[in-house]
Amino acid sequence: MQKAMLRIVLIICATLLAPVAAALAGEAEFKAAQTTIDSQIRAFLADDTQTAYGHAAPNVQRIFPTVEAFMGMVTGGYMPVYRPKSYAFGKVEQTGPNSITQQVLIVGPDGKDYEAVYTLELQPDGVFRITGVSLRASNTLST
Repeated sequence: MQKAMLRIVLIICATLLAPVAAALAGEAEFKAAQTTIDSQIRAFLADDTQTAYGHAAPNVQRIFPTVEAFMGMVTGGYMPVYRPKSYAFGKVEQTGPNSITQQVLIVGPDGKDYEAVYTLELQPDGVFRITGVSLRASNTLST
């Protein structure tokens, strides 16, 4: 009788704690993705182009097979990401078992507000890398 009761208590505890454990795992993944973005932006600001390129996922590196090609794309179309005056993380969402979308609110070098939406994918080596960035001017920044 006691074993059956203990088993029921354990099942109830596991059921109640599973969402908490999942949320904590999600938070760790979100933090890891944010660390990747932050590291890339810091690399841009330090003119460490090799490190910045290293944060790009293989799909991006296939399109831009050299650091120079990648940096040409970044400086030609993503100046607010390349040289932000400031930035902060906004909304984050797990979009698949190994993918995350992260909003980054940016004040660009021109003093204007921008929203960058990053997509990241967990790589086989256990690191999130950036698979794409959508950038748009923003009149109002919200989190």
